[in-house]
Amino acid sequence: MNTPIEIAGAGPAGLAAAITLAKAGQKVLIHETHNEVGYRFAGDFQGLDNWTSPKDVLDVFTEQGITTDFIARPCLNGTVFGPTGKRYPIKSKEVLFYLVERGPGPGTLDSAMLEQACSLGVEVRFNSRLKKISDRGIMAAGPRAADAIAVGYHFETNQKDGYWAICDNKLAPYGYAYLLIMNGRGTVKTCMFAKFNQQKQYLKKTIAAFEHLVGLDMQNPVFHGGSGNFYIPRTAYRGAHPIIGEQAGFQDTLWGFGMRLAISSGVLAAQSLIMNKNYDKLWQKNLKPQMDVSVVNRAIFRLISYHSFDWFLRLVSTRKNLRQTLHSQYHPSLLKHLLSPWAKKHYKSNRKQTTCDQTNCHCTWCRAEYCVQESLENGT
Repeated sequence: MNTPIEIAGAGPAGLAAAITLAKAGQKVLIHETHNEVGYRFAGDFQGLDNWTSPKDVLDVFTEQGITTDFIARPCLNGTVFGPTGKRYPIKSKEVLFYLVERGPGPGTLDSAMLEQACSLGVEVRFNSRLKKISDRGIMAAGPRAADAIAVGYHFETNQKDGYWAICDNKLAPYGYAYLLIMNGRGTVKTCMFAKFNQQKQYLKKTIAAFEHLVGLDMQNPVFHGGSGNFYIPRTAYRGAHPIIGEQAGFQDTLWGFGMRLAISSGVLAAQSLIMNKNYDKLWQKNLKPQMDVSVVNRAIFRLISYHSFDWFLRLVSTRKNLRQTLHSQYHPSLLKHLLSPWAKKHYKSNRKQTTCDQTNCHCTWCRAEYCVQESLENGT
């Protein structure tokens, strides 16, 4: 109890693990490579999905012991455009997702979680790269491959709050372009699942499309980009240490939503240490079914993009409560189970399994060959 549990990474997954451990009376030390929380997001607007559980996501956070003291704009109705520019209204009787800000600064999800962790006695060391975990620890160091990229701008604007999306392979290959605006600021990006080397051309077309369709007004734009890795590991351990969040590959394979999975994985990893339970069994029971279904959804979405987005969007726009529809599509069913082998053949992550079989492995980002060589050199 006197030796702190070390966590590599102060993202939502690492902070969720730290909060859970600290509430159980554990000493916790987080190492964060950058000089502030949420460094790589820098004010990015993102969607916190609200359809993967019957309960509202903010209520789920409260039950998990995670703060909700951050700005979260509820989003119900919006607009999606097809490749021809046809407008499809999105309607939901319940909150579809919450628009939140990432990175440092007041009101962001990252800053709120950091404040909660520190209030519980968690020590956070910035500009500190944890290379090895000497005792008990958790790895939450972020993505390790790019299965999708999102590139675009953060900006100031006079436009009203709202969200818009475009499904068009000419703007975002096998993905989607989106525009999010909240309180006089916005994020516009193309989320691409292929042809990463042509990101500049696709981003230029995305900006032009939103200017034409919704009168996009960008003031003081700042370029920003990020990547996502969608991966279902055989095991989420490195040696004896749990891996959580994006480092484990825990993200939604369909659209890239990952905050809920990251936070839940952090809570589960912490519980595995507190209760001395097997982390793999916990996440495979609580997270894997949804992740398996998201792979099927991604394969179907990719197939639709080969033909016509308009048919798909017309169908979606007829739903009076899209949250309920998405909730049913994100949960296991006999059909999704039967489609799973087909989907896994049509979707392959760019990440390779690098699980280390060395029981004494303490690397925060393990490469099995390195650990084997180190063990041989040390005579262990």
